[in-house]
Amino acid sequence: MKNLLYLLISVISINTYAQSGENLELLYHWSDDNLVGSAVFNNTYNEIWGVVVNDREFAIIGSTAGTHIFDVTDPTNSEQVQFIAGEDFGPAIIHRDYHDRNGYLYAVSDEGSSSLQIIDIQQLPDTAIVVYDSNELILSSHNIFIDEKLNTLYACNVKIPGSGWGSTSLVLFDINDPINPVHLLDYEVPGTGYGVHDMWVRNDTAFLNNGGDGLFVVDFSDLNSPQLIGSLTEYPDKGYNHSGWPTEDMQTYIMADEDWGYDMKVLDISSLSDISVTTTFNPEVHPNSIAHNQIVKGDYVYVSSYHDGLQVYNISDPSNPTKTASFSTYLLNDHGNTYHGAWGVYPLLPSGNILISDMQYGLYVVAPNVNFGTETIMDEELNIYPNPAQTEVRFQLLEGETTLAISIFDCQGKEAVKTNVSRDHNSLDISKLKAGIYFVKAQGKETVYQQKLIVK
Repeated sequence: MKNLLYLLISVISINTYAQSGENLELLYHWSDDNLVGSAVFNNTYNEIWGVVVNDREFAIIGSTAGTHIFDVTDPTNSEQVQFIAGEDFGPAIIHRDYHDRNGYLYAVSDEGSSSLQIIDIQQLPDTAIVVYDSNELILSSHNIFIDEKLNTLYACNVKIPGSGWGSTSLVLFDINDPINPVHLLDYEVPGTGYGVHDMWVRNDTAFLNNGGDGLFVVDFSDLNSPQLIGSLTEYPDKGYNHSGWPTEDMQTYIMADEDWGYDMKVLDISSLSDISVTTTFNPEVHPNSIAHNQIVKGDYVYVSSYHDGLQVYNISDPSNPTKTASFSTYLLNDHGNTYHGAWGVYPLLPSGNILISDMQYGLYVVAPNVNFGTETIMDEELNIYPNPAQTEVRFQLLEGETTLAISIFDCQGKEAVKTNVSRDHNSLDISKLKAGIYFVKAQGKETVYQQKLIVK
């Protein structure tokens, strides 16, 4: 399915640094000179995440100090609304990682005397309350990921104080009770030596990135006997297998190795027992850059790259990824073998705005100023009235349009209404919709329109 993103009309300059981009415009930038950099890489900032709470969009960015939460609903007027100090903080901290589920944010750090923090974010922007802060289960962890279908939290490279686990490659926790995680299993991929560095999980199937060992796919449906169902241990331009993300149809997987100048890999995962690389591509501008993290949304892969910022590729034809957009976040010209620049990207907010974290320069909110697909999107020409509305809306069809296929999505991206309207029957009953902000997609003969709808 094509990504339908808002057409940005105005170009807004936020800071005094020179920013460069292709088909992306800067809406907001934040950094804090009072925060310290890490002792190892001089990175003040690390992971980025996004959530929608109470019909508002929020950016979550980690720093050496802790967790910063920004209301980015009106992106040009974004503001920090909450800060949660880390259990450990300061120059020792390099990594933090986040995932959310059922109104709670889960936070870990990979360094220091840290902990697993569970933060109630259900009342954002007003409050964010730490309801669990303990190192009993996790002292530190490099990355976490939640299997949302089964409410299972996966944590890799876990250290536990005073436990025989020591440093464990992968640990699974039951979070059906979201503030009382229960240890389920600790796991090592048989015959490997690097341990799990990162992962992507859905419905008990985990794609495990194991550094120099390669990629492994494990079925955890039977916790007493996890089954290795696929692997890729040799492939072109193999380096330190760092991260990856599949397409929604689970046919293609985009993978990155954390090595200077290495290509990204496009994998055919239609048969998990026979995974293969179909092509490679290099999203990097500078020869020593590293594709660090990526998220696939629709036909696009969004890549945060050390030194090179955000790179966006169209992968609708997996054999021929084509660059669509880019935005530079790293403002210095020291493109050597260093870990500087864009750490993470989060492109999954319903508005279509994209969040980026830069290790040295903080939070960026950007948006496309062209459509990322082949359809034309004309927000300003779709006339929905009244707006705000309460029980009914009407659509004014433009000349040449006789019928519109209407889909209305809530702020979580869930389709709430699907129907057609025409010139003769252009009204739509919305009385069953709860009050809040919705996004309307209207498919015409040759044009896709998109508009915000407020229901009172």
